[in-house]
Amino acid sequence: MKQKLLFLLFFPASFLLHSQSLTWKTNMNEAILKSDEERKPLLIFFTASGISQSIQNEVFATPDFVDWSNSVVLLKLDLSDSTITDTEKDQNLKLKEALGIEELPQVCLATASVRKNKPTINKLGLLDYKFGGAKKWISDAKKVIRGE
Repeated sequence: MKQKLLFLLFFPASFLLHSQSLTWKTNMNEAILKSDEERKPLLIFFTASGISQSIQNEVFATPDFVDWSNSVVLLKLDLSDSTITDTEKDQNLKLKEALGIEELPQVCLATASVRKNKPTINKLGLLDYKFGGAKKWISDAKKVIRGE
């Protein structure tokens, strides 16, 4: 009886812990530093309020994406976020323009480095949301990162 009770308590909790392990940076400078330190590419997710949630629901919210996301630094830039400073908002908009982001939501994969206190971002490629689920999206992301 105790085993069944323990199972019922811990089984749902394992799903909650797994889904909460995804951590998005929201500050570009922090993400660039982490990317440089860990030598991982940046996954920059440009979004805004009122934008389709398909990629978030069908890719980012999956266990496959959570597992794969350890190989990149996640940066979410919500261009409609009213809690960020004007400086951060301008910085995010300049990055959006520099990376050629025309429509939202959009994902950009890039490398980042800091040399002599100057951050540099090199665009690897853009990824749109396409039907096919998380595994297909992750496969496409890996190809962009490898330069294929």
